[in-house]
Amino acid sequence: MRILVVEDEKDLNSLIQKRLREEGYTVDGCFDGKEAIDYLDSADYDLMIADIMMPNMDGLSLVKKIRDQKDNMPIIFLSAKDTVLDRVEGLDAGADDYLIKPFAFEELMARIRVLVRKDQKEKSNILKVADLSLDQKTHQVKRGDQEINLSSKEFNLLRYMMLNKGIVLSRDTLEEHIWDFDHIASSNVIDVYIRYLRKKIDDGYDHKLIHTVRGSGYVVKE
Repeated sequence: MRILVVEDEKDLNSLIQKRLREEGYTVDGCFDGKEAIDYLDSADYDLMIADIMMPNMDGLSLVKKIRDQKDNMPIIFLSAKDTVLDRVEGLDAGADDYLIKPFAFEELMARIRVLVRKDQKEKSNILKVADLSLDQKTHQVKRGDQEINLSSKEFNLLRYMMLNKGIVLSRDTLEEHIWDFDHIASSNVIDVYIRYLRKKIDDGYDHKLIHTVRGSGYVVKE
């Protein structure tokens, strides 16, 4: 899952990115609304976190522009503007949530999980495909009663595929959602990580969950 952080306070921007990566998300960061437009034109993001008071293009203008383009990507405002009218203005501009600075990172993570569930029509932090389960909060992955240890990238790839269970995902789509601009992936990186996941998830089981669709990509399904 790929997130864009738009925040002009560079230290806070870096800290948010660091914490999100620790949670297994793929993250890019920029410092104003105009720069954010360039990022959004260059990659497909699952969620955006944005400040309101920024140079060049403020957060409200940025979100209105995104919604005018019929983009329904979940958006969270992080802002020091803390009145009821400020929150109403932010939500009316098109944001899905509004968190006031200073904030607790645990609350930000919880709100991200809520928006992801809502966007994917999930009702729980736990994703399931047959006897495979993935807890987005604790990062615990199990097949039946067997716990599976995954690296951060393996977890992120599996989570994205399970959020899109039954949907064939191309290598380009998977790469775009799992790797950020600071990490250039090799041409066969998705194939390599799919092999890692298959070894940990499907080896030893008659019922395989990760499938190759020749010429199209990969899919997780029962």
